[in-house]
Amino acid sequence: MNQQQMVQDNLVVSMEYTLSVDGEIVASADSNDPIQFIQGMGNIIPGLEREINGMTIGESKNITLTPEDGYGEYDDEAFAEVPRDEIPDNVPLEIGTAIEMEDEEGNYLEAVIDEIADDYVVLDFNHPLAGQELHFAIKVIALRDATEEELEHQHVHFEGHEH
Repeated sequence: MNQQQMVQDNLVVSMEYTLSVDGEIVASADSNDPIQFIQGMGNIIPGLEREINGMTIGESKNITLTPEDGYGEYDDEAFAEVPRDEIPDNVPLEIGTAIEMEDEEGNYLEAVIDEIADDYVVLDFNHPLAGQELHFAIKVIALRDATEEELEHQHVHFEGHEH
């Protein structure tokens, strides 16, 4: 079988998927707008990347991942008190509001407002799906070689990309 017909490292994978948690669909992508990523670059969660390796174009699979292979266990320590005046004015101060913060090293972190006090807010830095068992229904719909530039940048470039 032609190696480019099987999911392997450094190939761009186009994939349909439906992600369910506790019987409820939380994310999906169909063939009109598939998820695209470079296999082996850590662009998707580790368990999913491992499970699709070797799949062929047109192949479908149902995959169940534990939290450790998905978004990790829920961490009771992944909370931080932040002074209210450090929250941007354009962010609604409501429990459940998602906010993007930058740490001291310039990394972007996503958090959700968990508690609001008079002079501070408590942010939850757990991924919304942390601690959850993930159920994926996937189908590989296309494979192609990643360009040198994509490999260098470690992600898919969409400009001028043919489906």
